[in-house]
Amino acid sequence: MSENFGVPRMGWHTKDIASPVAARYENGMRTLALLALLFGTRPATAAGPTFAIKYERTVLPNGLVVIYHEDHSLPQVVVNLWYHVGSKDERAGRTGFAHLFEHLMFMGSKNVPYDLEKGAGLFDLIMEAQGGANNASTSNDRTNYFEEGPPRLLETFLWLEADRIATLSQTIDQEKVDRQRRIVQNERRQSYENRPYGTARLAIEEEMFPDGHPYHHPVIGSHEDLVRATADDVRQFFDTWYVPANASLVIAGDFDTSAAKPLIEKYFGWIQRPAPPPPPKAEPVHLAAPKERTLTDHVRLPRDYIVYHAPADFADGSAECDVIAAVLGGAKSSRLSRALLLDRQLVQDVSAYCETRQLAGIISIVATAKPGQRLGDIEKIIDAEVARLRSEPPTPAEVERAVAGIEMETAQALESARARADRLNAYELAFHDPGRLGWDMARYRAVTPESVHTWAERLLDPKDRLVLHVVPDDVQKKVSK
Repeated sequence: MSENFGVPRMGWHTKDIASPVAARYENGMRTLALLALLFGTRPATAAGPTFAIKYERTVLPNGLVVIYHEDHSLPQVVVNLWYHVGSKDERAGRTGFAHLFEHLMFMGSKNVPYDLEKGAGLFDLIMEAQGGANNASTSNDRTNYFEEGPPRLLETFLWLEADRIATLSQTIDQEKVDRQRRIVQNERRQSYENRPYGTARLAIEEEMFPDGHPYHHPVIGSHEDLVRATADDVRQFFDTWYVPANASLVIAGDFDTSAAKPLIEKYFGWIQRPAPPPPPKAEPVHLAAPKERTLTDHVRLPRDYIVYHAPADFADGSAECDVIAAVLGGAKSSRLSRALLLDRQLVQDVSAYCETRQLAGIISIVATAKPGQRLGDIEKIIDAEVARLRSEPPTPAEVERAVAGIEMETAQALESARARADRLNAYELAFHDPGRLGWDMARYRAVTPESVHTWAERLLDPKDRLVLHVVPDDVQKKVSK
């Protein structure tokens, strides 16, 4: 199981770019040609590549959305089930429940029990004995459970997921909650509190989104709220959100849709639950004044996070946000890479990324100083490059490189059936329309230097940002003396 803390839609890290842009583009063209054989993507033209994923969408009477995507290129099938609930849907004082429940979903259901003494459950044993695998992840906006394996396991996967949604609430007890609470608390320590630079993420959410905003608290929740969790609390959370009308299920890979439909009806069609409450809403967020904060951490090198607010996922300006990140902190030819890494050797690494979510997003610039370099000197150069992008448009070549990079990374990411299933579910969550891939990618082809300039001027406002310094604890001790 893994926790997805709002992974950036497009991350740009100089240390990850090992080959020239031309080589990456050539590799991407080969990928697009392969995808044309797999699921209908055509190679690039002068207007850009055309993206599409073949699918069929149905809705059961109980509200469960089912999406079928056949791909017979490999003898593998994927079942990808999204529940449309994440940390944003949690009540005050009950944070971390979405992620806690991700763990509890593997603690046994009525017909697939879990042995607490042995610490083993039939859910894993049944599928792993036949070559299958499974995992899950939680984000601010959704919780995802998936299985993959040989096609003969499709019915097994569907039965296992159906039994969980139908009966798991009946099996939750305080002992299971206590056991998984301890695991999640330890995960919080490993992922945040004891990981280098890990507490920065907690601080960013807290500072950028005010108290009461759905994104103010982290996906993993707080120790205090986890301690307060009871079996009754958890059952109520499950009965509220884990219902067919709040889920979408994708079957992808080597299967026959006509044979899968009766299985869906058999295992899921009879489950009846009331619809969930409407998801929370949030007005656009702005800081009343610029914020600056310093954290000490057990790290070797100081690091800066410069964070601005950004549009919500797929909203106006979100495509430009990705291009802004690429222009500032993308490949070795990006502005911050040249200014900080190539020309002056001030930083160990520098990156920029735009992270968009259902209700709001952030755009971040992250720079780790080289030994002996000062964060203040690095910030001056970053500020100068940001000001330049706000004062004049980027060049057409910069925008074209950014868009080409986004297209290539998207094409390469969609080579696996599981990734395509995730993408179909993401569009279903956002639009109730899984066929938005072509529309999504066309947004980037519509980006111009002028639109990037307009959104950079709007988003990269020095009066509406957080500057977070993470410094080695021994440095702070010397300063305090």
